[in-house]
Amino acid sequence: MPATDSTGHRSGFAEALAAGPLVLDGGMSNQLAEAGHDLSDALWSARLLADDPEAVLRAHQAYFAAGATVAITAGYQASFEGFARRGIDRAGTERLLRLSVELAREAAQRAGADRRHWVAASVGPYGAVLADGSEYRGRYGLSTAELEAFHRPRLEVLAGAGPDVLALETVPDTDEAVALLRAVRGLGLPAWLSYSVEGGRTRAGQPLAEAFALAADAEEVVAVGVNCCSPADADAAVALAARASGKPVVVYPNSGERWDPAARGWRGAPTFGRPRTAGGDAVAAGEKEEDRGRVAGWLADGARLVGGCCRVGPREIADLAAAVARLTGAAAGPAVRPAAGPTTGPAAGPTATG
Repeated sequence: MPATDSTGHRSGFAEALAAGPLVLDGGMSNQLAEAGHDLSDALWSARLLADDPEAVLRAHQAYFAAGATVAITAGYQASFEGFARRGIDRAGTERLLRLSVELAREAAQRAGADRRHWVAASVGPYGAVLADGSEYRGRYGLSTAELEAFHRPRLEVLAGAGPDVLALETVPDTDEAVALLRAVRGLGLPAWLSYSVEGGRTRAGQPLAEAFALAADAEEVVAVGVNCCSPADADAAVALAARASGKPVVVYPNSGERWDPAARGWRGAPTFGRPRTAGGDAVAAGEKEEDRGRVAGWLADGARLVGGCCRVGPREIADLAAAVARLTGAAAGPAVRPAAGPTTGPAAGPTATG
């Protein structure tokens, strides 16, 4: 388990962010789907924690090999309620929650000692447990206290498993953000808070500046930002997150394709990596190549954790890691550039990093 500093926080992760950008992995669900796994179950990728943990381990390894330095665990949809519907009791669920962290840690250890690799324990929103897409709407009809009571028990189990950071991700509204910020108090771990957004607002329609500002005074939160959104929405959100929170920014959008729930398939072309400048503007012809990338804009606007979510795989993460290394002057390290994978998406549709 990572060591703790004098304040009780496990040391190292916040310091690493201060030292320079860290590269997150991509979508867990698309990586597992491309390996042939059926994710149509209500538990989505969390099902494989029970049924095929080696598959989860291999997915983490693929992203580390591609150049990621932070693995987000497969626990996005994992919960006591969700596993109970599968017939798994409380003790069994605690074991699977711990296993999600252990698998990522094992992959980090196998990735080699050329650089430090980190483990982020995924904490998905309440709507992920419902498996009805409500995490993309928020406003579940629960009070903040009820949401806090839902999140706190699994947070305690995950914290006890020894990740480096808690990933409070794909949060659709400010009510749930407040509940999560309360639930992480006293756990002795840093956390990042990441909203799913659309058109400059949370999925529930609240202004992003207000949403990001909620974490400004939260001691546990070391980064604030967005995930599971379009790259264009991510571009616009990074600078706003930095201004509103005063903290480093985390950003990991989807590929840019859109999920068609009626046809149960992805539509459109990927836009992840489309050139832009700081602030989200289009790139003028003739600018220097290092100023052209979306990643350059993110870093200029305050991002310190950069990666991908749905439909972003090892190939895209390899490109992103190379871009970060080029822009920061850091050594890229041994990254394997994967061959292009199949174009079919996860059977269950968009499921964030889960």
